Amino acid sequence: MRKFSEVSSVKSAHLKIRPMNLFFIKRVIPLFLLCLIFGCSAAKVTNVNHNEFPANCISEKETRIQDSKELLDCIPPSKNAKGHTIGFLEDSKDDIKTKETDGEQYLLDAALDYCKASQEFWAEGYLNKAIDALDQAYELILKVDPESDPEFIQQKEDLRFMISKRILEIHASRYTAVNGNHKAIPLIMNSHVKQEIQNFQGREKKFFIESYKRSGKYRDEIVNALKEAGLPEDLSWLPLIESGFKVKALSRARALGLWQFIPSTGYKFGLNRDTWIDERLDPAKSTAAAISYLEELHQIFGDWTTVLAAYNCGEGRVLRKIRRQKINYLDNFWDLYEKLPRETARYVPRFLATLYIIKDPEKYGITLGEPDKPIAYEVVTIDKQVNLKTVAGKLDIPAKDLAALNPELRYNVTPGIPYAIKLPMGKGEILLAKIADIPAWSPPKRAYVYHKVRKGESLSIIALKYHTSVRNIIQANNIRKKHFIQSGQKLKIPVAGRKVPKLLAKGAATLHNGKYAVRKGDSLWLIARKFNTTTKKLYRLNNLSSTRLHVGQQLQITKEKFQTKSKKKEMYCVKYGDTPSQIAGKHNISLSQLFHINDLDIGCKIYPGQVLAVSN
Repeated sequence: MRKFSEVSSVKSAHLKIRPMNLFFIKRVIPLFLLCLIFGCSAAKVTNVNHNEFPANCISEKETRIQDSKELLDCIPPSKNAKGHTIGFLEDSKDDIKTKETDGEQYLLDAALDYCKASQEFWAEGYLNKAIDALDQAYELILKVDPESDPEFIQQKEDLRFMISKRILEIHASRYTAVNGNHKAIPLIMNSHVKQEIQNFQGREKKFFIESYKRSGKYRDEIVNALKEAGLPEDLSWLPLIESGFKVKALSRARALGLWQFIPSTGYKFGLNRDTWIDERLDPAKSTAAAISYLEELHQIFGDWTTVLAAYNCGEGRVLRKIRRQKINYLDNFWDLYEKLPRETARYVPRFLATLYIIKDPEKYGITLGEPDKPIAYEVVTIDKQVNLKTVAGKLDIPAKDLAALNPELRYNVTPGIPYAIKLPMGKGEILLAKIADIPAWSPPKRAYVYHKVRKGESLSIIALKYHTSVRNIIQANNIRKKHFIQSGQKLKIPVAGRKVPKLLAKGAATLHNGKYAVRKGDSLWLIARKFNTTTKKLYRLNNLSSTRLHVGQQLQITKEKFQTKSKKKEMYCVKYGDTPSQIAGKHNISLSQLFHINDLDIGCKIYPGQVLAVSN
C-alpha cells in the first residue's frame, strides 16, 4: 500500500513538471537554432576570405595606403612567401614564447625565416613590412643565451650582421622606392650645374670637344653593355668626366683607365693585374666591372645622383656623411652635396652639365663635330709570348694600331699563357698561319743587378762578389764618398762585361768651346754630376771663390779645351764692384769686344768669381 502511494505521488509530481518542460523546450530550441545559423555563417565568411583582402582593405589599397600599420595588415602573401613568410609574420608573441621551449636552434631558424621574409617584402616594395620582419628577427636572436653552444653564438652573430646590413639598405632606399622609375637619371638645373656648363663653354671647351671625339671609339660597346644590364644609357658619358675617354688616363690617386679604377676596387670587381696585364686598361673588361659597381651602389643608395657621388669617392664616405646628416637626404641630394669633398661635390653637377650639353650642344654654343669611328676587331687566342711590334710587322699593320686594340698589355708583350689578342678584322687567320714564324719574346738582359748592403760589407767586398770594380759601383750609384755606405742601402751593381753608361742629364751638353751655360735650378754639385766630374775640379778650372752660380754664367767643363784656349786668351776673374766697361778699359779692349769674346749679351750682368776672357 505504501509503495503504491509513493509511486502515485511521484507520478503526480512528474505530471506537474511536464508542462514546465514543454514551455522551456519551446523557448530554448529556437534560440539554439538561431545561434547555430549565425555561427555557421560567420565561420563560412572567415574561411572564404582567409587568403583575400577584406573589403575595407581593398578600398584603401585602391586609394593608396598611407599608414604603414594598415599596409602591414593589408599586404597579400606573395607567391614565394605564401607558406613560411606570412605564417611567421602572423604568429603572436604568445606562440613564439611557447616555441622557445624547443631550444636555441628554433629561435635561430625562426630569425632566419624572418630575414628571408624581409628580403621578399623588400623586393616587392613593401619596405615597412620588411623592416618589421627584421625587427622580429632581431628580437628572436636576442633571446639566444650568450653562454650557449659556440655554434649557436656564431649563427647569432652572422644573423646580427645580416640584419644590420639589410636595415641600412632598406632605409637608404625607402624614400625612392615609391618613385618606380630607376632607369633614368634626373636632369636638374641649378647654380652648381650652370657653373660646370660655363666651365665647359670656356676654359674646358677644348677638353670637352676632344673627349667627345674620342668617345666614338668606345661608346657603342658601353651603351650595349648598359642596355643588357638594364642601366640608364646616359651613364655611357661617365668616362668623359672620369678620364676624357683616354684609355691610359692615370689620376693622382692611382686610378687608371676609362672608368678610373683604383687597384683594390678593380680586384673587387674582377679586374686582374700582374706583371704583363692590367685589365683596368681594357675598355670592355673595365666597363663590365663599372656596371657591376654601379649596380651594387644603386642597391645601397637607390638614386643615381648619390650613386655617382659614391662612385667617385667611395660608398663608405658617402654613408658616413648620410649618417651625420640626420635628414632624409634622398629628398634633396644637394644637402648631401654641400658636405662632400670638393672634387666629389663637383662630380655630379659636372656629369649633369655633360648630359645637358650632349643633348643640345647648339644651345650652349659648342660644336662637337663627328666622333671617331670604333675600330672593328676580332679575337684570336695564342699561347706564345710575342712582342706586339713583331706581330704588327708580320701582319703589315701599324704597331700603334695593334697596341691601341690591346691597351691592357703593360709592356706591349703578351703573357706566356694562352691570351686572347685583339686584331683588326681579317687578320686573325693570317696570324695563326704565321705564328710559328714569329720569334718568342725574351726579356732583355739587365745592365744592373741590385744588392742590399749588409752589416760589415764594404764596396771592395761587394765589387769582388759581383766581379766588377769599386769605381764602376761608385759611378753607377753617384756615391760621393768612397767609403760611405750604410747597412740596408740598395746599390746598383753593373753586370760584368757591360759598359756603365755615363749619367748625362737630358739636354746637358757643353758648348763648342768646352763650356756649359748655367740654367735655372742648376747647382755646382748637379753640374758636376751631369758631366761625371767633381765640384773640386770645377772650382779649380773656373777659379771660383764660392758655390753661388747665376743663370747664364758659363763654366769650363773640360780641362783640355780650357788649356788650349788659355794659350791664346788672357782670362780675368771678376771681382766685387767690377763692371764690364771697367774690365774692358783695364785690358785695353772695347766693350763690344769683351761681349763678343765671352758670348755675352748687351745689358747682361756679371758676378764676382765669374771668369772672363780679356784678349783674343
